[in-house]
Amino acid sequence: MEKIYGQFDLETIEKLAKIVADNDLGEITITSDGNKKITVKGKKTVLSPTMPAAIAPAVPQTLAVTPGIAEKSASAVETVSGNMVRSPIVGTFYAAPSPDKPPFVKLGDKVKKGDVIMIIESMKLMNEIKSEFDGYVKEILVSDGQAVEFDQPIMIIE
Repeated sequence: MEKIYGQFDLETIEKLAKIVADNDLGEITITSDGNKKITVKGKKTVLSPTMPAAIAPAVPQTLAVTPGIAEKSASAVETVSGNMVRSPIVGTFYAAPSPDKPPFVKLGDKVKKGDVIMIIESMKLMNEIKSEFDGYVKEILVSDGQAVEFDQPIMIIE
């Protein structure tokens, strides 16, 4: 396994995920500079970096995609009517700004282009994801605190 030095960028994470998937590996761990570590596990499991305690949700640090939800996501891609919102990065989906706050959007909510509709946490950074569409939230395809992959369907806005 080749060592990677420096910070882990999105491209590196995506390559690691592809290596795990293409080679049907159980897990791959890369350590950089002796203190930066990332682990990608097979079967759609990702080890999430720890979040500050003040905003950490009550979920385990190793998150697995529920098989039924993954299948629902795949079938939604095939039969979507509306606009598919996809994850722009690998990370963890959060529906609300913090565990004690209401979600950004719920089923049936009206959204406008530019409204924040979710957070994807990646590499300890909270990335606010804004809607690219006007419409109503027809379906949310992932659970709060679930690991998501790059380009994975997250939400349908109609």
